Amino acid sequence: MSIKNIISWVLRIVAAVILLQTLYFKFTAAPESVELFTKLGVEPWGRIGTGIIELFAGILLLIPATGFIGSLLAAGLMSGAILSHLTIIGIESKGDGGQLFMLAILVFICSVITAILHKQQGYSLYNKFFKSKK
Repeated sequence: MSIKNIISWVLRIVAAVILLQTLYFKFTAAPESVELFTKLGVEPWGRIGTGIIELFAGILLLIPATGFIGSLLAAGLMSGAILSHLTIIGIESKGDGGQLFMLAILVFICSVITAILHKQQGYSLYNKFFKSKK
C-alpha cells in the first residue's frame, strides 16, 4: 500500500467517524442538538436534513470508489457548519470550549485533502457526466 493510500484512508476514516458519531445526537433530538439548530432557526428539518447528509457523506467517504464525492459533500457541509459557528452560534457552544467548531474544521481539512488526493476520480466523473460527447 502506498503512502498516498495510507494517508487517504486515515483522512477518510477520521472525517467519517466524526460525521457518523454526531448522528446519534441529531437523530435522537438530543437537547444540545435541538438547541443549536433552534438557534440557527432550522429546527427540526435542518437537524434531520443535516444528519441525513452527514450519513451519506460518511458512507461515501468509506467507499473507495466514492471517496471524492464523499469528500466534496463533507467539505460543503462543514463549510456551512463553520460559517454558522462564525456568524450565529459562536466558536464555543454551550461551554464546549469550541470542540464542535474544531471538529468541523478538522472534517473540512480532511475532506479537502481527500478531494485533492482523489482528484482523478473527480476528473473521471466530470468526463463521464459533463464533458460533451462528440
